[in-house]
Amino acid sequence: MTSVRIIPIAQAHFDEWRVLYHGYADHYQVGLTADGIAATWGWLMDAGHPLQGFVAIDGGGGLVGLAHYRAMPSPLRGVEVGFLDDLFVAPASRGGNIGGTLLDRLNDIGKANGWPVIRWITRDNNYPARRLYDQKAVKADWNTYEMKPLD
Repeated sequence: MTSVRIIPIAQAHFDEWRVLYHGYADHYQVGLTADGIAATWGWLMDAGHPLQGFVAIDGGGGLVGLAHYRAMPSPLRGVEVGFLDDLFVAPASRGGNIGGTLLDRLNDIGKANGWPVIRWITRDNNYPARRLYDQKAVKADWNTYEMKPLD
């Protein structure tokens, strides 16, 4: 297991975070724009915004992973639950349980916030990530749909 520290994301992480976030977007074949990156970073740096983040730092002090999450209302439960928007580990750092360590930290945050569940989605063909997710969580029986109101 690789030794990493998990810490809240901070302004000083921007340059390395941006590299990781581009890697994440490339994996999902999503083009990032300067405006989109600025908006996401602004949300992460705004303590009043729902989006929160933390990063994995390796022994040399470099960023090797990220996680973005938020509280989400669950109307049927009448409580907030957690939602993991983004989880990414640098390809060169995979295989050392960094992803698992990031999920463990999110689980601790969920406990501290009293969330009864934390949800996330991934592509069906994202088999390496799904192997990890199958160890840490239970695959839900929900199907995800998308509607594009601007089309």
